[in-house]
Amino acid sequence: MTDQQKHGVYEPPKVWTPTVSGGNFANINRPVAGATHEQELPVGKHPLQLYSLATPNGVKVTILLEELLALGHSGAEYDAWLIKINEGAQFSSGFVAANPNSKIPALVDRSGDKPLRVFESGSILLYLAEKFGAFLPKNIAARTETMNWLFWQMGSAPFLGGGFGHFYAYAPEKYEYPINRYAMETKRQLDVLDRQLAEHRYVAGDEYTIADMAIWPWYGQLVLGHLYNAGEFLSVHEYKHVRRWADEIAARPAVIRGRKVNRVFGNPEDQVPERHDASDLG
Repeated sequence: MTDQQKHGVYEPPKVWTPTVSGGNFANINRPVAGATHEQELPVGKHPLQLYSLATPNGVKVTILLEELLALGHSGAEYDAWLIKINEGAQFSSGFVAANPNSKIPALVDRSGDKPLRVFESGSILLYLAEKFGAFLPKNIAARTETMNWLFWQMGSAPFLGGGFGHFYAYAPEKYEYPINRYAMETKRQLDVLDRQLAEHRYVAGDEYTIADMAIWPWYGQLVLGHLYNAGEFLSVHEYKHVRRWADEIAARPAVIRGRKVNRVFGNPEDQVPERHDASDLG
């Protein structure tokens, strides 16, 4: 450890070079894109092939797929393959072909003449909602409000996950400045959401939409105590409207099922590493 590190002072060099930073996932962090090894992705029997892990971003998609199946959309049947990001599976040649950004989730729709890749969780939610005509209002005002909140989540959650979650839970050392900075922003975002839910049953209004499915795995699970063990630290009890909404979403059967898919941590009864048939979820 350098003298600067001992005293919490860092002077950036003129040219940055990679260093071993430690912490969770440090072994897979790299400054370049592309594949590290050759490996094709498996393909199952259903038109929709999902390659994912039950992080908040992954859970968004499995919740929507289970909700679509619950509505009777048989075309939403899917195979969910586990991508072990801690082992670098997202850098295989097959996964990079599905998502050049090497982040889960990635979806390949094989229902058409040619396989169609869909990556970025918000894009996948929008694609599936439009494909099946569900959970996205057709009225222009309601649709726009849904899209407002969908993109709010896409822009806001990195401050919660990559910011607060990283420095509070995953970084090798705890530093006051980044934790305070991102805790403040996380609480501001919770207040934004709480004020909206004080006036509406669901995030975008009276209708349950893909906006709820995008936001719940992050902020809903946060106030329910499922993220970072940070509920007491962030005083999540203050956000009573978010908690009311989070409880309602959590009780939905499709959400209960969707949370289990590609899960390899937590309670063993909640873990379904791969899903290839409805019976896999019990």
